[in-house]
Formats: sequence, C-alpha cells, structure tokens
Amino acid sequence: MRVYRKELNRLKSAKTLVKRNFAYFGVNKKQEITRLLYEISKRDDMPPSGILDKSNLTDYSLLKKYLLKKRYPHSSSKSMDFRPYFPKLEFSPSEPLEIKKKEFYPGKIFVDKAASAGSLARQFKESFPKASFTEIKSLKDYFCGQRNRGIEDYNKRQKSVFIVKEDYDFFKSCPCTKGAIGCGYHVFNLGFGCIYECTYCFLQEYTNTPGIILPANIERFFDIFSKYKKSGMRIGTGEFSDSLALDDFTGYSLQMIDFFRKYKNVTFEFKTKSSKIGNLLRSNHSGNVVVSWSINPQELIKENEFYCASLKERLDAAAKCIEAGYRVGFHFDPVIYFSGWEKEYRALIKELFEKIKPKDIAWISIGTFRFSPGLKQVIERRFPANRILDEELILGFDDKLRYAFDIRFEVYDKIIKMLSRHSQKLKLYLCMEEVLMWSKLRLKMPKFP
Repeated sequence: MRVYRKELNRLKSAKTLVKRNFAYFGVNKKQEITRLLYEISKRDDMPPSGILDKSNLTDYSLLKKYLLKKRYPHSSSKSMDFRPYFPKLEFSPSEPLEIKKKEFYPGKIFVDKAASAGSLARQFKESFPKASFTEIKSLKDYFCGQRNRGIEDYNKRQKSVFIVKEDYDFFKSCPCTKGAIGCGYHVFNLGFGCIYECTYCFLQEYTNTPGIILPANIERFFDIFSKYKKSGMRIGTGEFSDSLALDDFTGYSLQMIDFFRKYKNVTFEFKTKSSKIGNLLRSNHSGNVVVSWSINPQELIKENEFYCASLKERLDAAAKCIEAGYRVGFHFDPVIYFSGWEKEYRALIKELFEKIKPKDIAWISIGTFRFSPGLKQVIERRFPANRILDEELILGFDDKLRYAFDIRFEVYDKIIKMLSRHSQKLKLYLCMEEVLMWSKLRLKMPKFP
C-alpha cells in the first residue's frame, strides 16, 4: 500500500498542477498533460511541479511539445510524428497486487457435473482436502448472469479452480500480430489462467475469469487432434496457461507425452517458467517433445515475474531435461529495454551456455516487449511500482505499444550476435515482428523439425 499511496499522491499532484495552471484546457488536453507530467515524474522520481519550473508555457501545443521531448527524448529527436498513447490514469486501493510468498492452494474448487467422476476431480480432492468443492451444471451456466469481473477479482483468481468438460476451442493457430511474420506455431488450449504473476502478462487484460480453468476431458483433445494435425507442425501449450506450473496436480504432461509418441512427425512443446519437471523426468518420450523456458536476467525476473522459478532454477531444470533425452528451447520474450540492458542480457546468455550446449537447443525465439494499448492501464493499476513502462513505448506497426524501430533493431542485432558467438547453427527467430525488421537483420525463418 505504501507504493500505491506514493503513486496516488503523485497523480493527485499532477492533476492539481494542471487544474491550477491550465484550467482553460479542455478535458482531453488536461488528461494528456496530466499523464505526461505523471510519467515523467515517476520515471525521474521528482515532483510534477519540478518539471514545469523552467517552462513558463501556457500554450497547449507548445507545452505538449515540451513535455513530449522530456518524456520521449529518443522518439522526439527522430520525429514528432511518433504515436504516444495517453489513456486516462486512475488508481484504486483494491487493485494493486500484494505479493506474498505462498504455495498454490485454492480455497474453492468448482467441478463441472460432467467432469465430477473423472480422475482430475479426484486428484484435486486428494491434493487440496481443505478446499470447498462445489458441483456446477457447467462453466457457462455458472457465469451466466454474473457481474463483469475486474482487476480485484483477477487478483484473486488463484483461490478458485474450475474443472470442466471442454467442448470447443481445442486448438488454434498462434495469434500472431497483424503485419508480422508468423512462425507457423499452433496452440494446444489445455487450460486457461496462470498462477504466476508477471507484470507484462497479456492475460491480465485478456481474461475476466475469476479462477483457473482446467479441462478434465483431455482425451477429447486427442480425438480432435487426429483431424487437426498436419505433418511437420509445431504445437504446444503455454499460451493461455503455464505448461508445467500445475503439472504435479494435473498430470497433463504424462498424457501428452504418451499421446504424441504416436505422432513422431509432429513436434510438441511445453512452454514454462517453472521448474516442475518431475513428471517429464519419469516419462518415456519419443524425442519429438521440446521443453522450453521463457528467460530474462534474474533482476528482471525478481521485479516482474512473481512466483516463477528463478533463472538458475529454470536453467537447472533444462539441464536435467537434456540429461533425460529432451531437446530444450528458450524464449527471450519479452526482452525488456532499460539503461544497462546489454550488460544484463550478455550475462544471461553467458550463464545460459555455461549450462546448456548449443546442440541440445531446438530453437530460440526473441521478442521485445509489446502489448495492446489497453494493457497499459492494467499494469499501472496492478503494479504501480513497475518500471517496465518507464521506457519509451509508442504505437507501432500493429497498433501495439512497442519500443521504436531503431531501438528494437539494436536489441535484436546485439542479442543475435551474442547468441551466434556460441554457435552459428542455432535456430533463431523473432516473435511478432514486422517484415522490415527481419529484412534489416538479414534473418530468415528457420526450418523446424
């Protein structure tokens, strides 16, 4: 709450300053100037009043230009045609997430009537004997007539689990952004909602479900896959829920590995930020399963990836999977740009290759921080102390907030060179990046196994 009060007072100071000095501005103009003052004040850790001390500006267009140069020094030096984003900024005392060290233990478990006799429901009853179990007609019926869910409910989602019979939306092509080069990936929609808390996670805005949804009828997924499959395809979990975070309770990985043993011309990926690999190590896989980790420098993990495994734990888990015969993958995604980023990512890559040999890596993806505009307010309200929004994030080619093109190019170019020093044979690709970027980097989409 201390951070919340600090940022709330900062916002109040900015609003008071604008009201007192620019009462003649319209509502939208006041909102823009207030946000600019707030963001500069937060980034530079100075009072909003100090930003205007030397400006003596009363004309809106001149004042805005002055503040844009302070808030976006890099982008404004290139052109004043860049597209910043100024949504209304509000704070509520019930919305900031309180981070506490805890083990996952849901208090309420709702079981779809059609799934009540299944093994997943039994497993959860055994694993969480203190939880209340309620049988529901269906997930759709349960949510019918429910009020719209907000941030406060999303913050409590780990307290509830819904075990359901899934009837649709089993698979989908990876939702690549408009205008970007796609990697041809497919998503196995096994579960919805994540027990981890990453400041940048798109699910914060994407979902309004007050709990973790787990399908009990995984065999139905397998039936549908026989019609969906394509020879040579890559498919995996981890888009809408971490692949392994709850695997000790669901046992999904055991069934997935057994199933994909029949489809050796398909590559299946478990994508995770956990170190829950116990089931993987005791499985008899057929070589077409890749276990991959999203990775970042440990300091960024500490500040932005709450409840996840540490970098060391992730790399140790990857090394154990390699010993068990798996290939592994790594996702530098999102790469966070900040002062000193290069040094931190260089150290990360050094640590990676001290534990993992290039020959054991199936692929590495790289994607800089980007997100839909609506997520900006959610991050601010849930994580008022965040620093990931302090950099220059502007509307890009796909109308998502991104770093400027030349900053992204610098990041990709340097990371690719860092990686290539360890091996020229690594399969590298960019995630959700535009054609021009691939071209300037002289990068081609690799052929996947």
